[in-house]
Amino acid sequence: MIGPSWFFAMHLRRGTACCYGTAGVTEQGTSRMDELPELYLKGIWLFNEGEFFDCHDELEELWTQIQGEERKFIQGLIQAAVGLFHFGNGNLGGARKMYISAREKLELYPSPYMSIDLERFKTDLQHSFQELLDAGTTYPDNVELQDDRIPTIYLAGQG
Repeated sequence: MIGPSWFFAMHLRRGTACCYGTAGVTEQGTSRMDELPELYLKGIWLFNEGEFFDCHDELEELWTQIQGEERKFIQGLIQAAVGLFHFGNGNLGGARKMYISAREKLELYPSPYMSIDLERFKTDLQHSFQELLDAGTTYPDNVELQDDRIPTIYLAGQG
């Protein structure tokens, strides 16, 4: 089992290297990487791999174990992953609903939060859903999740 202080994953997607190591930020609600739960780090890694269902599973396990202000934040990340999962599978109503719920929760937190560049993530997440959001409450035809718009979770101070 890999502990948080040893968790390191090099992820190369769309030409962007994303690293999760032991260096962290300690201001404005962020944590040192070696203080973050393993399930959290694994969830971020799975999200960045595009494994949204598995990301949901990891983060949901963490969500059941935590109390306090981080709980709603983790729920927002879970909903973002589920929204992308639904969008990728053509469940546009479910995707829109999960995006809106995720956004409402994530708006409550400063950036960075739990070492995530949250402002960048929220901007990139909205960009990925924009075509679906522009359709309003109608069920649009020919709207699909674009691979080049799938967001990456960046750590504060990264890339």
